[in-house]
Amino acid sequence: MYDFDELAAFDAVMTSGSLTRSAQRMDLAKSTLSRRITQLESRLGQTLLRRQANRLIPTEAGLVFHDYCCQMLSLANHSHEALADLSGTMRGRLTLGVHCSLARNWAANVVKTFLASHPEMELTLQARDRPENSPESQIAQVWIGDLPADTPLRVESLGQLTQWLYASPGYLKRHGAPTTPEELAQHPWIDLLGTTHNGLMLHHPERRSFCFHPPRSRLCVDLPTLQVDAIAQGQGIGVLSEWSVARREQYHPNELVPCLAEWRPAPLAVSLLSPYGPHPRRLDALLDALRQAVPSAWRSMP
Repeated sequence: MYDFDELAAFDAVMTSGSLTRSAQRMDLAKSTLSRRITQLESRLGQTLLRRQANRLIPTEAGLVFHDYCCQMLSLANHSHEALADLSGTMRGRLTLGVHCSLARNWAANVVKTFLASHPEMELTLQARDRPENSPESQIAQVWIGDLPADTPLRVESLGQLTQWLYASPGYLKRHGAPTTPEELAQHPWIDLLGTTHNGLMLHHPERRSFCFHPPRSRLCVDLPTLQVDAIAQGQGIGVLSEWSVARREQYHPNELVPCLAEWRPAPLAVSLLSPYGPHPRRLDALLDALRQAVPSAWRSMP
């Protein structure tokens, strides 16, 4: 019979390659961690790790055994979660992946409320620039924008984000406000994640849509907070969601104003992604919490 403390110690060192780092992460004394691995090696009659320079590297036996070690730890974890479900106690670990635009402005508060309601739960919040698209994924995700048509995940609509072109009042005072979509080409463009490299469709209620191809961005950023800061600081014009601008205006009023009021990009879909099939109760609880936390502004049509 294996001792799961010993298995966890071996897996931790295999992952980090360091007794010191593993002991810190597991909140154990380094001597305790070393003793557990020695006991496991004695139980198996095999040397699993050997020291090379400042790292511990696996022997051939260590590489072979680690696969089985991970399976045993995973099975033990699943068994604890299954028993917790039967007992009615909500415990275990969850991962929530969200589009980077939503991590701070929305998801952080959802997570805070969820953990307060379920004190024995553990949750990892990940800000992402692309969704996880694996059929084996067992995480909840909230994504903005298009998804692959053949995604193997269940996709549920949470609403949409209406968008506009924005600039700072100071920038428009210095450079003049564009009056037609064609004039946008004369202004510096603040791009987010290269999302407008292939063109931006602008729609008008009475005219034919216009495909705007932004000039080469002197500033291209990979975080929405950097994009909105650059626009608010007068570095150029860019596309922002009305919802995110409204939230910023609560704390920084009059920093951003819309340009070309009658022309706007298409709204962005907000989607909830989850695996098909039955879910553990804790994942269903998180999905329900995400649905209930959807702002009313996401549900309104442009």
